[in-house]
Amino acid sequence: MGEQVPAEAKKATKAAEAGAAARSAAAEEPGGKPARKSAPKKAAPARKAAPAGRVTPAGRAAPSKKAAPSNAEPAVKEAPGGKAGGKKPPKTESRTALVRRARRINRELAEAYPYAHPELDFENPFQLIVATVLSAQTTDLRVNQTTPALFAKYPTPEELAAANPEEVEEILRPCGFFRAKTKSVMGLSKALVEDFGGEVPGRLEDLVKLPGVGRKTAFVVLGNAFGRPGITVDTHFQRLVRRWKWTEETEPDKIEAAVGALFPKTEWTMLSHHVIFHGRRICHARKPACGACPIAPLCPAYGEGETDPEKAKKLLKYEKGGFPGQRLKPPQAYLDAGGIPAPPLRAG
Repeated sequence: MGEQVPAEAKKATKAAEAGAAARSAAAEEPGGKPARKSAPKKAAPARKAAPAGRVTPAGRAAPSKKAAPSNAEPAVKEAPGGKAGGKKPPKTESRTALVRRARRINRELAEAYPYAHPELDFENPFQLIVATVLSAQTTDLRVNQTTPALFAKYPTPEELAAANPEEVEEILRPCGFFRAKTKSVMGLSKALVEDFGGEVPGRLEDLVKLPGVGRKTAFVVLGNAFGRPGITVDTHFQRLVRRWKWTEETEPDKIEAAVGALFPKTEWTMLSHHVIFHGRRICHARKPACGACPIAPLCPAYGEGETDPEKAKKLLKYEKGGFPGQRLKPPQAYLDAGGIPAPPLRAG
């Protein structure tokens, strides 16, 4: 028994030496160079828990310290540029977005009303400026029914300036406020004769000096008689641009400046026609026909009026106060078979 112990010890020693040699050979680098010994690893310190929502270096989301309540609303995703995305439009609209929306509305209205035009009948600048002054507090239809007799008797500024006021009042009685309007048209006729040689001036600063002529009337004359761009801020225009959130201004001069900054100057005159046409026919003050509106997807006030298409069609106005002097037809009826705008049909 005493001899077996040394034999077993020798076997253990040889086995240990063989294992060490194998490990040494496996550790050698290619080319016979021994591999560098790595420094002994130190125990890594305990990591602090990452804040909720952060990602740990290992690629796993760290648990949040507090569990969110089960009834919490989902977080709103952030769109490019830091703006919150979602189904509801943002409460505030950027300047660029406002300009794009406003110009698209004008393009849609241009397609809906390709025949948009000044709805006062006139043959020259003098007739237009007189008709525009008379249109205050009445409809264009009523003015168009009154001016033929007026211009037949007094076709020039000289003749109207020298007319008998009582005779002019009698002609203008159907327009309402006939005494004040008689004073205005006779006064502006006298000013045209004395200051401008009987001709209507083509400058804004000259037009607003005439009796009864403000910026609205002046821009009607400049845009439609002289082809010079201007924005006509009448009651329809004021109501619609505020309803569309183009501006929050309430004074006509400030509305004119705010809206004018959204469009090229060359579009101002036709923009006025488009907006006024729409306000008279579809976007009424009390009961707008939202369900028949061509710009409903672009209107922030959609839903203030009737949204049912069939009921909304009954609210459209093309004759009484809406489409003066024209037959009761929808806008599409004024396009010929080739899709080209046909001239408006005048009554009689």
